[in-house]
Amino acid sequence: MNPLRVGVVGCGNISDIYLKNLLKFHGTTVAAVADLDTAKAQAKADEHRVGVLSVPELLVSPDVDLVLNLTVPNAHHSVAKTALEGGKHVYNEKPLALAREEGQNLVDLAASRGLRLGAAPDTFLGGGIQTCISMIKNGELGEIVAAQAFMLGHGPEGWHPNPEFFYQRGGGPMFDMGPYYLTALVSMMGGVQRVSGVTRKTFETRTIGSEAKRGQVIPVEIPTHVVGILEFGNGAIAELTTSFDVWHSTLPPITLHGTEGSLMVGDPNSFGDTVKIRRKDDAEWSEVPLTHAYAENSRGVGVLDIGYAIAEGREHRANGDLAFHVLDVMHAIHEASDQGRRLDVKSKATAPAPLPEGGLE
Repeated sequence: MNPLRVGVVGCGNISDIYLKNLLKFHGTTVAAVADLDTAKAQAKADEHRVGVLSVPELLVSPDVDLVLNLTVPNAHHSVAKTALEGGKHVYNEKPLALAREEGQNLVDLAASRGLRLGAAPDTFLGGGIQTCISMIKNGELGEIVAAQAFMLGHGPEGWHPNPEFFYQRGGGPMFDMGPYYLTALVSMMGGVQRVSGVTRKTFETRTIGSEAKRGQVIPVEIPTHVVGILEFGNGAIAELTTSFDVWHSTLPPITLHGTEGSLMVGDPNSFGDTVKIRRKDDAEWSEVPLTHAYAENSRGVGVLDIGYAIAEGREHRANGDLAFHVLDVMHAIHEASDQGRRLDVKSKATAPAPLPEGGLE
């Protein structure tokens, strides 16, 4: 197949690993980069030896097949919508959009135009979680009974150069890090049917500790400690806690519990974190050798999969339905807390097809 020609909109820190990998994969190439800060775009173009365009030019360029949208979350919908309307496939950084209506609009628009819509995270395609998926399918855990997931920290204002958006609408620990955890859980167990939740905001303000905004005070607009209970279609029950209010914790990121044993999945923001299993009769945990490719930082493999999916006439794995389901679940957890009741999740999603052990290429 001809390589998928990718145009990158947004040249922040995360763009480097995407550009490195998309230029390395055989099934993708980078046609151009763009950013509202033209100097930043030019610097990335020079560093990676790719073309540079303005944002409007890139979104309509005949040399671009897919727009990789690495803008800030509140621009995800507008940039993706314009690209889809211009006939481009789209892959958004997480989350798919801020509002449900925006996410559904992108899903519907892509379907009506016969275009591919994808979204991060694609870390679930890494060697770690794909190894776990293989073990689950092989019956090594028996029936999945429960899962526990924890993302506990004290927020990004101490190190991030522009942390304001983490504490505004569409921010918070669930919308920032929840996509990694929820996408991993859905990839292993299928869709969520019902949720309940409790949230709180512990600090009214946050103080930036990084240069050059050190000392600037940020008002906190959103919940910063979010606890969700997830009821999956397969009958499993999961606890998910995301927090910017916790100083220290030793809790593992994700653990699955089945009738035959328990599985420590590792960090879903990693492609190849350590996997451990303890079967029902084992005296201790044992490390599991990873069986699948992409154990290194492989951001962009979700984009690569779109290229191969187009050529092979199949669904791509980091798809719009999956990303919208994750967005829907995150909103439902917050709404369940506000309303004080369990809520049904209206969107549907299925676990994506596993990757072959050797990867896509």
